[in-house]
Amino acid sequence: MKKSALLLLFGAILFACSNKKGIPDVSGIKVEIPIERFDRTFFATDTSKLEMGLQRLRQQHPDFYYDFMRQILGVNGSFADPTTLIVVKEFIRGYSSIYDSLKPKYNNLSWLQKELQKAFQFVKYYFPQYKTGKAVLFVGPFDAPGVATTASGLAIGLQQFAGKDFSVYQTAEAQELFPLYISRRFSPEYITANCMKAVALDLFPDQSGGKPLIEQMVEKGKQWYLLDKFLPRTPDSIKTGYTALQLKWCKENEGLIWSEIVRNEDLNSLSPAVIQTYIGEGPFTQGFSQEYSPGNLGQWLGWQIIKKFVSKNPDMKPEEVMKTPARKIMDEAKYKPR
Repeated sequence: MKKSALLLLFGAILFACSNKKGIPDVSGIKVEIPIERFDRTFFATDTSKLEMGLQRLRQQHPDFYYDFMRQILGVNGSFADPTTLIVVKEFIRGYSSIYDSLKPKYNNLSWLQKELQKAFQFVKYYFPQYKTGKAVLFVGPFDAPGVATTASGLAIGLQQFAGKDFSVYQTAEAQELFPLYISRRFSPEYITANCMKAVALDLFPDQSGGKPLIEQMVEKGKQWYLLDKFLPRTPDSIKTGYTALQLKWCKENEGLIWSEIVRNEDLNSLSPAVIQTYIGEGPFTQGFSQEYSPGNLGQWLGWQIIKKFVSKNPDMKPEEVMKTPARKIMDEAKYKPR
């Protein structure tokens, strides 16, 4: 009896801690995210019988076939089109070794399916009307998207998740596309977070372009706020793409970072150069520590402003927060970190 009482007490404590974090129980929400292996079918195509192989490919993957051909390979996908046949044949020859290198890493995908299904349970909790679908895995050119939303769900390009030490990422040609501060995030543990970023943008497309610096910071911060809702137990380093040291530096210097930007910049600036300094990829943020500051520091600050606003409006639903104008959020948050 005593043992049972202790177990019940321990369970109550865990439940209370979970509630304090504001993480809802989504275990009762039914979600299925089938994983479709377009990559396997594609690279099994016999290039000596390419027309027949492409017909089989379209039959097995009707939802994704033309997306891949038109959006990724840049051809029309017709079995009788000479350009399609030439491009597909050359791509299979050129990328078969890449696919072969990825096969062992992505042979068993039960972990990914579990991660995606759990994340989509949270998506459905907050946005019940959101239509979930399947996850289609492909291998495309290195400049093809790592993740994209499609009419049938998500498309995941494994060429951008080979692991940070993948030899191709180290080449001069690859680093022109993806410097090491970007390619270090090309690892499997980032797939689900990138998928949820795509879902967040699908729900609330980024309309910050052309707005003043501060509004863009807040609008970008909304995306990470929503990511927090979909991935409440995922480390911030995975969600933001910052290193643990960069996150630590941000948290320890939040007040200094904000005061320096306020002192040196016009928060209402429309200058592309100023906006690019604080929003967008970079090895560090100009004007701050090259060793510890991350690029895209403006989005992190916008995220903190959103958190401050939400703390003052705890009853607001995520959809309401996402639809609240950036100016209103800034005015009500009264963000003044120390």
